[in-house]
Amino acid sequence: MPESIFTFLFKYRPIIFEEGRLVFEVPLPALALALGAGLVAAVAAITYVRVGGKASPRDRAVLAGLRLAALAVLLFCLFRPTLILSTVVPQQNYVGVLIDDSRSMRIADRGDITRSATVQQAFATDGAVVRGLADRFQLRWFGFSNTTSRIQDPAELAYSGTSTRIAPALNRAREELAPVPLSGLIVVSDGADNAADAVSESLLSLQAAGVPVYTVGIGREQFDRDIELSRVATPRQALRGASLVVDLVVAHAGYGGRTVNVLVEDGGRIVGSQEVQLPDGAEPVPVRVHFTAETAGPRQFRFRIPAQDGELVLENNEQAALIDVVDDREKILYFEGEPRHEVAFMRRSIAEDKNLQLVVLQRTAENKYMRLDVDSAEELLGGFPKTREELFRYRGLILGSVEASHFTHEQLRMIADFVGERGGGLLLLGGRHSFAEGGWAGTPVEDVLPVELDASYNGDTLYAAPVRVELTRAGRSHFVTRVAGTDADSEERWSTLPELTTLNRVSRLKPGATALLMGSGSDVPDDQIVLAHQRFGRGQSLVLPVWDTWLWQMHADIPLEDMTHETFWRQMLRWLVSNVPGQVTVSTPSDIASPGEAIRLTAEVGDEAYLRVNSADVTARITSPSGATIETPLDWSVDRDGEYHGTFTPDELGLYAVEVIASAGEQPLASGVTYVDVAESRSEYFGSQMRRPLLERIAEETGGRFYTPETLASLPEDLTVTGRGATVIEELDLWDMPIVLLLLVGLVAGEWGWRRRRGLA
Repeated sequence: MPESIFTFLFKYRPIIFEEGRLVFEVPLPALALALGAGLVAAVAAITYVRVGGKASPRDRAVLAGLRLAALAVLLFCLFRPTLILSTVVPQQNYVGVLIDDSRSMRIADRGDITRSATVQQAFATDGAVVRGLADRFQLRWFGFSNTTSRIQDPAELAYSGTSTRIAPALNRAREELAPVPLSGLIVVSDGADNAADAVSESLLSLQAAGVPVYTVGIGREQFDRDIELSRVATPRQALRGASLVVDLVVAHAGYGGRTVNVLVEDGGRIVGSQEVQLPDGAEPVPVRVHFTAETAGPRQFRFRIPAQDGELVLENNEQAALIDVVDDREKILYFEGEPRHEVAFMRRSIAEDKNLQLVVLQRTAENKYMRLDVDSAEELLGGFPKTREELFRYRGLILGSVEASHFTHEQLRMIADFVGERGGGLLLLGGRHSFAEGGWAGTPVEDVLPVELDASYNGDTLYAAPVRVELTRAGRSHFVTRVAGTDADSEERWSTLPELTTLNRVSRLKPGATALLMGSGSDVPDDQIVLAHQRFGRGQSLVLPVWDTWLWQMHADIPLEDMTHETFWRQMLRWLVSNVPGQVTVSTPSDIASPGEAIRLTAEVGDEAYLRVNSADVTARITSPSGATIETPLDWSVDRDGEYHGTFTPDELGLYAVEVIASAGEQPLASGVTYVDVAESRSEYFGSQMRRPLLERIAEETGGRFYTPETLASLPEDLTVTGRGATVIEELDLWDMPIVLLLLVGLVAGEWGWRRRRGLA
């Protein structure tokens, strides 16, 4: 029922009944009045029951019911129904009004009228709402965005804040108004809270203090025409020349069926693009875009969609991500247990890659090894590393056809820790002595692998089967399997590559693992896993259980100029060492921050064996864009081994370099570097629709109410009857409600009408 009709019929607005308590102020003793009413009702009923003539039993029942209902209405009036209501004492209580001062309030989502203009009109000091509030309460005004501050008039607001933080604003207003009788807080906002502050704790505090919050939602809940690049997931670090695949999400409204272009820019130069057809409806679209990180150093890549006609918000078409493109030479140890063509072809595939160093240790006889591309005469002189320090100098590890029994238990445990604790990349190749055929089932390394090994295999017979390699759904979009210029060309190339040979029965993935390549053939009872991976601890493990990928270069059907094999292995080895941590790693919650925003630093510190160090001296050396340097100590977190924390607050726009240096007494351990780009935030424009659920939750959980500009006129009166503070009791008569008179007239008229209709009048 519309509120206006309810008020006409019941004399008061619905909120009066919600907040009031119904009592009956009976002028006579209740028992006497009840007995009298019962006697009258009994006489009326007997009269109609005994009446004869044309009246049927049905007529007598209807007439008796109407007469009794009329008597009940009269009895209701005689009992003097009254609402007992607690209302605030005028000018004895305070109300805090908090107005969102962030940039999203500049959005014009109601024609040409901005949200800020709506606020200024609704809360103008000479407007009806503010006059109604000021007549009843002492008002205190606050503006909030990144911070919260007192203001004298809403007209002071500039709507320039780069974030919306509702929880701290509620806390600040509650604490500042705690000494005075507080009837409630009014929050005027679009609800687009993009801060990490937990609203729940603030609501619990408000509940405990008995402070209701009245929220006013500004803006539209849905945009008619808008495109938003809502999420961009990039690595924080990449090797120079790496082929990157970045996942994005495009949200849209009003552009279903249109094709848009997602562009990737590095320093104003377009380095990648991807066409996206937006589906009908409003479902977000996942997008993957490919590009290459060619220039070393911290690079800010921009991902953007050109503005479309009629777009409501243009600022949300673009996002930036900072990627540290390193130009290091990454060392990978490849241990092969027997002569194998793969060694030579793998080395040839990365011969021109200055960022990869493949150190080969190949067993030629019992306790005899061939070493290739070592840095010194002592490196690997005794065979496979026997200490964590020696093995953990490498960032990637490849194990070829070598039996598990070649290693001691300590070495097997060390290989597992190379992935889980050091964070390195492990690749297990197929071969006669690999996987279950090499006795790897039941070893610590098996736990690391993304596939299940057949522990029942006894190795008595040699298994060999040709397999045709096919891309999985995940493999179609993964950068390591992209061997041509486009996804379509890459998929076509995979379909024409010659068959390979597998010597290992590997067909079951572990939960959480992903297969990129699968193989099938007449001699393979189940589809064979050809390439799979999973995260394990701090690192990742990969398996490639085939014997002869070199056929992709040397097969008779492969042209001499074909680069499929080289491209695959170059990308495979780069992937193997991607995001491998050093002894000291530094991270921040985000790679982009706003000026004046406190940035939390987290450093993880390990020794040469990558064992966590708790007693280190850890210092962050922070270099600003202007070249100024400050140092701040980081403190051990106590609850996590080797983890240290600290903060710094940037005050310049531009790129900050953060180098964390760890030492044990006078002995230096290591250092790590990260970068933070300080720029004016655009976060206010993402997800900037009015968030009604959050605002309704704030109001509901604190005992307040939710309003829009269309329903705001009733706020002063509502606060009068629902607010807290100094109050008085009011008694409101209900006996004279229009609905009572209408019911009485309707019942009497109904009785007379029934008599006329039935010929009883």
